[in-house]
Amino acid sequence: MPIPARAIYSCVIGLVLCGQTACNMVPRQALRQSQLRSVQLYQQNQSVMAERDQFSQMAQGMTQQLAQMESSLQTANQRLANLNSERSKLQDRYVSLLDKGKISNPLSERATRRLEELQKKYPDFEFDPHTGVSKFHSDILFSSGSDVINPKASPLLKEFAEILNDEDARTLNILVAGHTDDKRIVKRNTARKHQNNWYLSAHRAISVVDMLKKSGISENRMGISGYSKYKPVVENTGKESRQLNRRVEIYVLAPDAVIAEWDPDTETSMN
Repeated sequence: MPIPARAIYSCVIGLVLCGQTACNMVPRQALRQSQLRSVQLYQQNQSVMAERDQFSQMAQGMTQQLAQMESSLQTANQRLANLNSERSKLQDRYVSLLDKGKISNPLSERATRRLEELQKKYPDFEFDPHTGVSKFHSDILFSSGSDVINPKASPLLKEFAEILNDEDARTLNILVAGHTDDKRIVKRNTARKHQNNWYLSAHRAISVVDMLKKSGISENRMGISGYSKYKPVVENTGKESRQLNRRVEIYVLAPDAVIAEWDPDTETSMN
């Protein structure tokens, strides 16, 4: 049975309409997907750019830190070099002092012999022929709490100065060191002039220097130091031990001894 023309026409029109609808829908979906993908790529691109900027800032910070570390390293290396140089100088000086220490007594045999004879003459005077150190017990030099030299000690100091002014000892230097015992200064009259044992030990050393000066020893050969109670020869356990600790020591030093002259290395390190 033949199909009516109207039915055939209706089918054709339907197919055409369906084709047009499908053709219109496919491009719209593809466009939508493309737009979504474009948005995603843009967002990813922005994220990557943000990460890039962050890494760039981190790199700049690390570069600055590296530069600071290099500067600190250079400073540390310079300080290390300075310390090594200073240590080398100290070591050289130490070796030099050891070499000089092999002959600890700078006095001549004649001067040493004369000081040994002086020791026999004055019981309160001690002399060490190995070191050249002379010790005056304070009881022979001073009254308790005083820095005024006793008249009975004047002959001893004058003879000592005569030996040190002799031709073979005239170039040697002298360091006068005052020492006390551990007793505090309590008398008001003494405290007015000597606030404590530091002052008393230093003032006594000054008095001895003044007496040696009057006896003919040049001022530029002498120096003083005061040790208060802090360099006892024995423990302060009684009257006799304290008597030993109250003393004035005189060190006879070679002309190049640092302790008796200004040390140029010390001056440099203080500037």
